[in-house]
Amino acid sequence: MPQREGVLPAEFWSRPDLAAALSTCDMPAVVAAVREARGWSQGELARTVGYSQSWVSRVLNGQQSLTIDQVREIARLLGIPVHLLRFSGTGGRPAATAAPSPRPSGRAGGADPARRRENAKAAAPPVPLPGAAPAGNGIDESTAPALRAITGGQRRLDASSPARDLAAAAVAHLDLSGRTLKRAQRSPFAAPVAAAASEAAGFAAWLHADMGDLGSARTFYRAAIARARQAGDDLLDVYMLGSLAAFEIDADDPALGLGLAQEAGHRLGEGAHPTARAWLSCVRAMAHAGLGDAAAARHAVAAAEADVARPDNAEPPWPWVFAFDDAKVAGYRALTSVKLRDPGSAHAAFSDALGTARPGGKHSAVLMVELASARADSGDIDEAFRLAGDALRTGAAFGSERIIGRVRRFRRRYEGPSARCVSRFDDQLAAVLTGSTPA
Repeated sequence: MPQREGVLPAEFWSRPDLAAALSTCDMPAVVAAVREARGWSQGELARTVGYSQSWVSRVLNGQQSLTIDQVREIARLLGIPVHLLRFSGTGGRPAATAAPSPRPSGRAGGADPARRRENAKAAAPPVPLPGAAPAGNGIDESTAPALRAITGGQRRLDASSPARDLAAAAVAHLDLSGRTLKRAQRSPFAAPVAAAASEAAGFAAWLHADMGDLGSARTFYRAAIARARQAGDDLLDVYMLGSLAAFEIDADDPALGLGLAQEAGHRLGEGAHPTARAWLSCVRAMAHAGLGDAAAARHAVAAAEADVARPDNAEPPWPWVFAFDDAKVAGYRALTSVKLRDPGSAHAAFSDALGTARPGGKHSAVLMVELASARADSGDIDEAFRLAGDALRTGAAFGSERIIGRVRRFRRRYEGPSARCVSRFDDQLAAVLTGSTPA
């Protein structure tokens, strides 16, 4: 009978077939055996390890290479004794394995373990020990995490720094990542380095979108998607596709954005992390709202709220840096309500998104200008233009064409009566656009 909970007994790991698989780090066979012992479906296995079902399927079918970090993480999550995983010559220390040749169809784990182990031995190049000197090309298991750490630090700085101050460093880092990937091509670390290069390209795209350089942003997003697919990382592919979708929606092409978001959803599969599901639902909600489909937009936001409330929505999976929580979903609910000209719902959602915190930074400036639209729709002109003016000052201070563009759209959209607050705002906007005086 399957043992769904608890620690698997020691005799399970000493079975001849498992002992052989552990001794060659044949992860497809080991993972398949654990799944069978637990009585899990592929979806349950995927939820346990935090990857999509399609990714897990490729692992079980021997079509997905694993990095050292992935081997360690999967072993930890599944209770696999790490000290038993080894290649010959690694001294019993965990190592990455190249994917063996695709197995014949049949039970997960394969019909011919001996052949698969031989394929793994033939396919897997030597892997340096953790902490050992890097190979002649300078690539080792620390390379990709180092590249990712640089991008992660830049992304955190983005919340409080002008995009123009980060752009040169981000592009230089992207160039470094590309050069490193070329050197990593014939190493076991090509996939994680490609993933790191994808993240670097995605961040460069974000910065250029913030600066209003839409052509460069699209180029960088395409590079990010290509690198994610080169890495074979489904979740990263979804993140970059969804990011491009959000970019196109913000660039006033919600139909294209919706198509991209739907493609990302197909790639996400079942059993994905709640953060990924909730975020992608919010992107779709923005697209539906841009197309005027209120029912679809609200349905997508409700789906995001349900995913955020799930107990397993704890630490966000990479490449997400920040937690995706109730306040984030409330922000999207507010933005969709503004697009749908529903000021009542927008006001309540903005209250949930901003709470008692004083708005500040680029993200809050985006919310403020949309709240200004909701205030204008409800007839509160003075408050609407005060909020728009605050957002404009933030956009000018950060040199964010994205924020300034939203403020300009707010002004074009306003068709109400003239008032002193409107005239003051027009003077402020003109000063920012001409660079004559500070906002």
